[in-house]
Amino acid sequence: MPLIVQKFGGSSVADAAGLRRVAERIVRTQKAGNQVVVVVSAMGDTTDELLDLANQVTTTPVGRELDMLLTAGERISMALLALAIGELGVKAKSFTGSQAGLITDAMHGKARILDVTPKRVQAAITEGAVAIVAGFQGVNRATGDVTTLGRGGSDTTAVALAATMNAYMCEIYTDVDGVFTADPRVVPAARKLDYVPYEDMLELASSGAKVLYIRAVELASRWHVPLHVRSSFSTLPGTIIADPTHPCMKDISMEEAVITGIATDKSESKVTVTGVPDKPGMAADLFEAVADAGVNIDMIVQNVSAENTRLTDISFTVPTEQGPIAVAALRDHRQHLGFDEVILDDAIVKMALIGAGMRTHPGVTARFFAALAEAGINIEMITTSEIRISVVTRESALDAAIRAVHTAFGLDSANGEAVVYGGTGR
Repeated sequence: MPLIVQKFGGSSVADAAGLRRVAERIVRTQKAGNQVVVVVSAMGDTTDELLDLANQVTTTPVGRELDMLLTAGERISMALLALAIGELGVKAKSFTGSQAGLITDAMHGKARILDVTPKRVQAAITEGAVAIVAGFQGVNRATGDVTTLGRGGSDTTAVALAATMNAYMCEIYTDVDGVFTADPRVVPAARKLDYVPYEDMLELASSGAKVLYIRAVELASRWHVPLHVRSSFSTLPGTIIADPTHPCMKDISMEEAVITGIATDKSESKVTVTGVPDKPGMAADLFEAVADAGVNIDMIVQNVSAENTRLTDISFTVPTEQGPIAVAALRDHRQHLGFDEVILDDAIVKMALIGAGMRTHPGVTARFFAALAEAGINIEMITTSEIRISVVTRESALDAAIRAVHTAFGLDSANGEAVVYGGTGR
C-alpha cells in the first residue's frame, strides 16, 4: 500500500468542525487504499495564545520550559483528531514528536532534526491504524528534553517523516488551493500553479512566500520528496512540487514558464551605516561585528564613496526582530570602525520576482523595473540571482507594486478571484 503523509495547519483544525472535516478527508485517503501518517499543528492561534501567557508571567522565559509549554498545543490537536477519526470507525493512534522518533539537537526554540526513528509510527500503520504525529517538536537524546523546531516546524516534521518512511507523497494542507503566482490576500487575481520546480519553490519560500517554509522545501529537495500543496477546505487538485521524473508528474504540464511568481516579505528592516571609511577590510570588520551578535543578513548595498571624503554608506537588511540587536552591536564598535551613524528603518518591504525562465528570456529585468516606474514605485535596494530579482521599497507601496508587476508579466488569472478559506496563511 502506498504511504501518504498529510500535514494540516492550525487554520485547518481551528475548531471541532475543522477537526471533523479533516478526519473525514484522512479516512477517505485511507479507504482509497493508502497507509496514512498525519502531522498536525496546534489549533488556530493556540501557539500565540500560549506565548502571550508566558510573557504575562515572565519577561525572560527559559527555553526549556517554553518548549514544554508550546508543544502542548500540538498534543491537544493530535489527540482530538485521533478521537474524531475513531468516531468515523477507523482506528487512529496519536504520538508526540519524541514518541514518533523525531530526534533533534539541544537548541530550544529552533532545534534541527538529526535523525528520525519512526518505529511506533510504522507499527501503527502496519496494523491498519492512522498515525497522528504532533508537529513542530522533537526530543534531544542527550538531555531527554522536549524541543521545538521553530518556524515551519510542522511542515518540516511532515517532510522528514515522508523522507524516512519512503512515502509516495507528502501533502501539505493549508487555507488556499495551492501555490499561487502571488499572495492571493494581496493580489485577488493571482493564478494557481499546477507545478513548481524545487528550485523556484526554494526561492519563493526564501523570499517570503508563506505557503511553505524554506526548511521543509530544502529537505524535500534534498531527499526528493514530492510535495502536494492543497486546501483542506476544498477538493481542488492543488500544486505539485517534485522532480519532473516522479510518477506523480504524469498528468502535470511541465512547460517552463518565464516567471513562476512574486513573493513578498514584510518581516525585514533596513540598517544603514553612514560615513564608513572606504578602505580594504572595513566591510569585513563591520559585518563581523553584526555576525558576532547573532544577526542574519539578507541584502547588502554599498554606495560608491565620495572622491573628496573617501567615505561611503552601507545598507543591509535583517529580520525585524534583530534590527535593534544589529544597531546596538555596531554602536558598540563605532569608535573602532570609525563610521558616522547607524540608522534603523522598519517601514520597508522586500519583493522578489522569481522564475527559472529568466535564464533564457532577455528583457525580464527591463519589464520589471518599467512596471514599477509606471506605478510610481521608488526602489531603495536591488539584488539578483539567475532566477530572482529582489527589491526593497516602502511598505506602504507594497500593494501597488506587486499588482503592477503581476499584471505586467501576464500572471493575472482569467478565472476570477482566488479563494482564501482561512485567513492566516497556515
